[in-house]
Amino acid sequence: MSADARVGNPTLGIGHERAVEVDDSVLWSRARTGDSEAFGILFERHARTIYNFCFRRVGSWPVAEDLVSIVFLEAWRRINKPLPSGKELPWLLGIATNVVRNRRRAERRHAAALSRVPEPRPEPSFSDDSDQRVDDEELIGRAIALVARLPRREQEVFVLCAWSELSYEDAATALGIPVGTVRSRLSRARARLRELDPDIGHDEERMQTIKEAIER
Repeated sequence: MSADARVGNPTLGIGHERAVEVDDSVLWSRARTGDSEAFGILFERHARTIYNFCFRRVGSWPVAEDLVSIVFLEAWRRINKPLPSGKELPWLLGIATNVVRNRRRAERRHAAALSRVPEPRPEPSFSDDSDQRVDDEELIGRAIALVARLPRREQEVFVLCAWSELSYEDAATALGIPVGTVRSRLSRARARLRELDPDIGHDEERMQTIKEAIER
C-alpha cells in the first residue's frame, strides 16, 4: 500500500452518531446537503494525498500547501456534483490536476471566493523538518525537470499512475479520459523517460529515494 493510501480513514462520527468509519461516498452525499463537517472529514482524510500530488507537480512545499486549499475550495464550489461511489479521491486528484495546470487563474479565483465558503477547519500542518523539506525540493526538482520534458498529457498520467499509484481506472476518472488512453500515455511516458535518462527504469534505489521524498 502506498504512503498516500495510508493517510487514513479516520473513525470519526458525524453529528450525534457514534464514532464509526464513514465511507467517502457517504461523506460526499452528506456534504452535498450542506454538511460542512462531512466535507471537513473528507479534507482531513485526503489533504495529505493532494498535498503530495501538488508537490510532485510544482516542486515547492509552500506552493503545494496553497494549492491544497485551492483544490478543496474548488471541490466545495462543485459540491452539488454527484460522483460514482468510491471515486471521490480520483475526482479530487482530477481537480488538483486542473488547478496545477491553471495555477495562476486558480489562485485568483481562490482569493475572490474565500469570503463565500464556510469557516475552514484547521488545516493539517505540513511544515515540519524544514531542512529535510529543502533537500526534498532539490531532489524532486531534478525529477520534475525530467518529467517536464514529456508532453503535458503524458506528465499528468505518469504522475498519477507512477507516483501517486492510482489504478488505470482511477486515473481515467481523474482526467476524464478512457482507460485505454491512460495505458497508452503511460507507456509512451515511460518509454520517453528511458530515452531521456536510461537509469530511470533500472536504478531502483534512486527512484525509491525520490518516491520516499515525495510521499512524506
